[in-house]
Formats: sequence, C-alpha cells, structure tokens
Amino acid sequence: MTSGGDGFDVRTYAAGLHAGTVLPAHAHGWGQLIFAASGVMQVITEDAAWTVPPTRAIWAPAGVRHAIVARGEVAMRTLYIDRPRADPLPAQPRVIAVAPLLRELILHILSVGMLTPDRPEHDRLAGLLVDLLLAARTEDLALPLPRDPRALRLAEAWRESPADARDLAEAARAAGASLRTLQRLFPRETGLTLEAWRQKARLVHAVVRLSAGASVTEAALDCGYQSQAAFSEAFVRQFGVSPGRFKR
Repeated sequence: MTSGGDGFDVRTYAAGLHAGTVLPAHAHGWGQLIFAASGVMQVITEDAAWTVPPTRAIWAPAGVRHAIVARGEVAMRTLYIDRPRADPLPAQPRVIAVAPLLRELILHILSVGMLTPDRPEHDRLAGLLVDLLLAARTEDLALPLPRDPRALRLAEAWRESPADARDLAEAARAAGASLRTLQRLFPRETGLTLEAWRQKARLVHAVVRLSAGASVTEAALDCGYQSQAAFSEAFVRQFGVSPGRFKR
C-alpha cells in the first residue's frame, strides 16, 4: 500500500489537557482518532457535541472542523490516519467503543511514533488498526446542536447542567423564547423534540459519570433522575444496555 502526504500511514500525538482546556475549531487533512486514556473530552463539530469518556473514542474524518474541550484532567491520545489507509473508515464522525485490544494497539502505536507502509511490521499494525476500528461498536453519544441562537442557548445550558430541574416553560423563558417556539425549533433543527433532547443530554452525562466510576444511583441523581428505576429504563431505551452492565 502506498501512502499519501509525507510517506506515513499513521502519525501520533499525545498531550495532557487541564480541566477547561479548549482546542479551538480546526480541521486536518488526515482522519483523526481522538481517544482519552483518562479523563473526558467533548468534541464539538458544526452540527453536534460528541462526548468521549475514557472507554470510547471519536473518529473525525479528514476535513471535519472540530473543537476539543477537556472536562477535567485528560490524557489525550490521537492517531492521524492518512489516505488511502483511511479510505475504508466512515465518512462521518462517530463514537466507538474502545475494547481492550484496540486500546492496547492505540497505546502501542503511540509508543512506536509513526507507521510507514515501507516497513512490513508497520504495515501490519496499520492494517490491524483499521480492521479493529471497522469492527468497533458505534455508540450514540452525540447531541445534535440547533442553529437558532435561542435554541442553542438552551441546549448549552442543559449540556452544562443536565440536572436542571426547571420546567420547560421556565427554561425557555431564560433562553429568550417561548416554550412553543422552542418546541417547534428543536425537532426542525435537531431531529429531536425538546423533551427528548433534554433526556438525551442527561443520559449522555450519565455515561460520563458511570465511566468515571460513579455508582448507578450517583449517576441517576447527578443527571436529574429521582428514581433509579426510571433512570435505568430510560438508559436501556437509549443505549440498549442497563447502566449497571454499561459500567461493568
């Protein structure tokens, strides 16, 4: 296989990000696998906010503008994959589960530094990486973002405070719009009703808390659920697995 660019199939980058660090919106000519060995990141594209806990990674294809926000101390580990090696990978961003083998492979490639197809052992590693990425389970940890400033203001408020207990009308007024206006805007601009968007924001936050070691009860309370049973039922509907099993 021949490589484009500078002769490497895969380049690597590792960095420690302090809580609150923001890497402004940018794009790469290479596809980017963004993984946190520890900590939680949010990757913000023009259309969505993607949450990336330590057991997950996001694939950002070449050319996709994105910003990265560190939610706490983050050990960011990134692989850049060039064409044509990256050609089989998805053309849209997605969050994938990082199984133990994929995690160890990512860390091993980082220790190597760069992979060039001219070296057979590097070529095999790059091929295995792509195979594992293609086989990885995808997960819906993206929150579609509205474009209307009032709707976006409310979406950002719920992302920052998922346990916000205000009723919908009060939250809408604080965002500068009527409840009816926002109930019209959210489905049109995000594909989710206002109520469904808030619930998904809460459940995505629960994934972060569970990944960080919180108990199911702690995660439920932290994202605004007073009943663990209701929380577990909503979690299963959203992710197809119970919060206890997800945690394990």
